[in-house]
Amino acid sequence: MSKNEKATLFTPERQQRWIAVGLLITIVVITILVIVVPVFSKEMELHEAKNNLIFRLQQYERILAKKEAVIASVINIKQQQENQGYFNSQTTDALASAEMQEFIKKAIVDAGGQLSSTQALPANNKDKFNRITVRVRMTGNSEVLRAVLYKIETSTPLIIIDQIDIRPMRGIRNRITRQIESSNELNVNFQAVSFMRKQSNE
Repeated sequence: MSKNEKATLFTPERQQRWIAVGLLITIVVITILVIVVPVFSKEMELHEAKNNLIFRLQQYERILAKKEAVIASVINIKQQQENQGYFNSQTTDALASAEMQEFIKKAIVDAGGQLSSTQALPANNKDKFNRITVRVRMTGNSEVLRAVLYKIETSTPLIIIDQIDIRPMRGIRNRITRQIESSNELNVNFQAVSFMRKQSNE
């Protein structure tokens, strides 16, 4: 390249053009860094937030879709409980207690035992249920006791045996030998517990 050609390339006008081009490129780069990059980053952030919201919305929609099935399941469980008759259906604690005492008395007599006494204890109200408790005293041998307990614990409505105390009865003295003969009879004390739902007006 000749000296004249080099001089032509580096004329003041050409230098100014190159400087102008350099400034333009610099301005474009700064504009991209200052405006375009933050806008693009914000767009990406908003896009991610949008996807998260869509995902959560879909989760809520799935939960709501199961709502009817859950409600139907709860109703079905309640209906099954009602049909099984676990709870006493009487309207008052006194009627429920009287019904339970009559049932226990019949169970003892049918098994060949002897009912000494029954006593209704104050009802214990807890949550949505009333706990109906009857204290029972009876006598009978081990077979009688087994039959009574089985009858009570397989009853409908449900009755639970609580705080049972079993003691052998004192033997009777033989008039001839004057010896006390052992007895198979037992003194039995226990509490029978039943449950009833609280009435809606309580």
